[in-house]
Amino acid sequence: MASGTPTLGQCLLSESTDFSSESHRVAPVSKKPIRVLIAADTFAPDVNGAAKFAERLAAGMVARGHEVQIMAPAPSRKYGTFTETHEGQQMVVHRLQSWRWYPHDWLRFALPWFVRRDSRRILDSFKPDVVHFQSHIIVGRGVTIEAKKRGIRIIGTNHFMPENMLEFTLLPKGLHERLIKGAWRAARRTFGRAEAVTTPTQRAAQFLERYTGLEGVLAISCGINAHNYSPNFEPRTGNRILFVGRVTGEKQIDVLLQAVALLSPDLNVQVEIVGGGDQKRNLEHLAQTLGIRARVTFTGYVTDAELRDAYTRSTVFAMPSIAELQSIATMEAMASGLPVVAANAMALPHLVHDGENGFLFEPGNSQDLADKLTTVLTATPENLDALKHESLRLIEAHDINRTLNTFECLYRGEPVTDRVISETSAHTPE
Repeated sequence: MASGTPTLGQCLLSESTDFSSESHRVAPVSKKPIRVLIAADTFAPDVNGAAKFAERLAAGMVARGHEVQIMAPAPSRKYGTFTETHEGQQMVVHRLQSWRWYPHDWLRFALPWFVRRDSRRILDSFKPDVVHFQSHIIVGRGVTIEAKKRGIRIIGTNHFMPENMLEFTLLPKGLHERLIKGAWRAARRTFGRAEAVTTPTQRAAQFLERYTGLEGVLAISCGINAHNYSPNFEPRTGNRILFVGRVTGEKQIDVLLQAVALLSPDLNVQVEIVGGGDQKRNLEHLAQTLGIRARVTFTGYVTDAELRDAYTRSTVFAMPSIAELQSIATMEAMASGLPVVAANAMALPHLVHDGENGFLFEPGNSQDLADKLTTVLTATPENLDALKHESLRLIEAHDINRTLNTFECLYRGEPVTDRVISETSAHTPE
């Protein structure tokens, strides 16, 4: 990273800022609006954490009066430049010509040489003040090479772990280690062009520094608008476990199903799996084999309104994944006032404080997960409400306006004037 990058030691931590104020939703009148190009390998309508973060960030910046354009692979064969509405805000989106990656159930990618060509065209026509790339893989690599040539400020955010893509490469397992090392070397080159590098949590920042050799990676929460969600404190009428996310291998939904099979029949548990992915059919078969198929609903993809309703009607949220760099779904569950039972892996302990707003279980251990779920499902109304209230309290540190404030500072090359690492994300269990 360039020497001008603000480090954590240079960040000014302000305790007095009122993030509920409408003044934080618009650009300061004394400063010129920023022209931002957000470059991503995945963007809405793709359904994943990185795509959702980029969409919310773009919409938040537009709402504050900045001019934002998006550069991302087209989600279909139709490509070109369009005016689209995301999170209620209009913005220009450059949909790059893309090809389907068939080992994956939905992923599309742009060819590197086309990305370089399109980057030159977009940068020269839009003339952004800053380029913010969301992954180093293809789009981020191409656009940063061209932005660096033009002296444009570059900010990079990492949402990616190479290990998550191994099952979709179709390469022999004997080559996986070499592939991972190569991916991290590529990440080092691309993120090395940035003036500042961010990732959602402190643990994810340490992970990125360890595997790339980068220094001064900033931990900045993806942020969430908690007001969009509706906690339910009415007496429960049943026991409902919810999972939200991609139905893929690294999410370890099979561990959740195995845990549900271990629960006491007296709990009469219903399970809702919200999301789509390549493992849906295998998991349906597993649920049948375990004898719990009648109690498990696979909804596939749902609308935002249907998703909020799913959170509200649930008793507890389960996140068995071992590869979360933050987990927006877990944050949404907390904003909905749900206790969370999550794997003690990667960034999840930053959100789930064991015994306070939920419980952590040993990754891959279905019996431990079953025991922790039982603790929540048999809790007294008073203890259950205490867990819910603590989720609501902890999620306050991840207000989307804090995230927008921080990125505005990074875009302008100013010292960060808002808290980068909250108490919540800095929490690390023993």
